[in-house]
Amino acid sequence: MDSKFLDSIIYRQNQQQVVPSNQTIANWAQALLDLIFPERGASTNYNHEILKGVFFELKEELQLILKSTKACNKTHYKEISDTFFNRLPEIYRKLNTDLTSLVDGDPAAQSEFEIIRCYPGFFAISMYRFAHELHLLEVPHIPRIITEYAHTITGIDIHPAASIGEYLYIDHGTGLVIGETTVIGDHVKLYQGVTLGALSVDKSKSNIKRHPTIGNHVIIYSGATILGGSTIIGDHSIIGGNVWLTVSVPENSTVYHQSEIKIKETKKA
Repeated sequence: MDSKFLDSIIYRQNQQQVVPSNQTIANWAQALLDLIFPERGASTNYNHEILKGVFFELKEELQLILKSTKACNKTHYKEISDTFFNRLPEIYRKLNTDLTSLVDGDPAAQSEFEIIRCYPGFFAISMYRFAHELHLLEVPHIPRIITEYAHTITGIDIHPAASIGEYLYIDHGTGLVIGETTVIGDHVKLYQGVTLGALSVDKSKSNIKRHPTIGNHVIIYSGATILGGSTIIGDHSIIGGNVWLTVSVPENSTVYHQSEIKIKETKKA
């Protein structure tokens, strides 16, 4: 085998930042979700003491993940883990608002159990909320690994740095993209194929707001594309399917794409 090829691989090995495997990180996040929403797994009979013990084990596991991550070596990984778990009740509260939005908003939803067990939107939101909290704690790599794992499972791509309010409703969700600097208010409904993206992928703009701001009580239907850091969608607005937007929209607006559809009757033979 070509020695230059082997040298290149060895160089990459020596340069890489050590991070536990993606699957190890994903398994931790899923185990945490399964614990706080036991509907996702087999029946359990935990009392307070057993539950505290399981939470302690997951906290210890997060510490090991952080400690094993080379980029985290100069941080206080135990303090980060403790802080994350201290914030977990608030994460859980927000996830229950997301659950409520799906129960109340989706006519196909029969129960909370069905949403927790079956809905890809709820899984993607859950992984995002874990990852976002770790991002706020300035943990490198791991938040993105968690949300990209959810992306592979659900087809829903939410950057962990995005700022998302409460009662987020994602219906179907396949092909949904929420960019890094997106800001989303409360009680927002997003359908499949929505893109909240940037107008430019110029690397020089990596440290500025590139993605839109979505107000409260906004509905964005399937296939809509909203781009740009200065684009603001006002509260109580409705963005129709397949709309392409790069300008701001005032409150209480309805924006729709009008296309011509022709139906031609086929003559019978």
